[in-house]
Amino acid sequence: MISFSKPSSIDYDTRIFALREKDEEVSVTLLRSRQRIKLVLGDYQRTRLKDSKPTSATLCKKGSEYYINIQVKSEAPEQIHVDTVLGVDLGITDIAVTSEGQKFGGKTIKLIKNHYASMRAVLQQKAVKGTRSSRRRCRELQQRLSGKEARYQRQINHEISKAIVTRAQEIPAKIALEDLTGIREGVNQKAGKNHRRKVNGWAFYQLKEFLGYKALAAGVPLVLVDPAYTSQTCHQCGEHGIRNGKSFKCPVCGWSGDADFNGAKNIAFLGRYVDRPGGSEGLPSIKAVLSGLLKAPVFRPE
Repeated sequence: MISFSKPSSIDYDTRIFALREKDEEVSVTLLRSRQRIKLVLGDYQRTRLKDSKPTSATLCKKGSEYYINIQVKSEAPEQIHVDTVLGVDLGITDIAVTSEGQKFGGKTIKLIKNHYASMRAVLQQKAVKGTRSSRRRCRELQQRLSGKEARYQRQINHEISKAIVTRAQEIPAKIALEDLTGIREGVNQKAGKNHRRKVNGWAFYQLKEFLGYKALAAGVPLVLVDPAYTSQTCHQCGEHGIRNGKSFKCPVCGWSGDADFNGAKNIAFLGRYVDRPGGSEGLPSIKAVLSGLLKAPVFRPE
């Protein structure tokens, strides 16, 4: 005998479902009546629902809570056409640093990241040495800890991406970001161990995703550049410099300062070469630009 579980979701189309964006609620038809349900929305949901046209929805029950997935049809605003670039470097101590010197992260986030890492290590050690029941309990706690850490990173990523896109609108400028493709798997070896380490230390792919959809919704262009050598090249003169943790010093021109800021300036510089006529195939890199492989304006210190 085959047993079937009770359906845990209901599908709606526009005949029996309506979104009231201003009131942040939905109107749905239930068995006996039509109900208006208040929505709990975050910045991401508000951005996606703004001025959109819902096409369908699915009401789901997870545990004792109800969720609604809304499919929308929306048109992105026309992108602004600018030459100014706001570079963004992803770091270990500071999650993101812009080419204007604005930093996101700092000691508080570092302490929280270290706290989660310490708790994971303790639970892992207990899971190895404990009994079967204690190992099961440790795994449950590890899952809860992972969920809590993921929610924290998601919140911070929303705040950072919103601030960066807002600043790009104010300038106005397009956003240039490191291309992270293949770094986690170690495919892009030339980016270096330091770059791979920082990608693994935070939800940077999620941050990139949030920057992407927020920039699209705001009409701000977002371009990707090759991260290779951006942390080793002096943005002031284009020569190879010395990086020591958060510090960078150029032995040629003497410039010294925050290493991530230096990287962000290089990323902004490379961002000018994206989508330019006569550029080489693939992403622009510092090495290609400074060796003259890309046909673009001459490098000038800023």
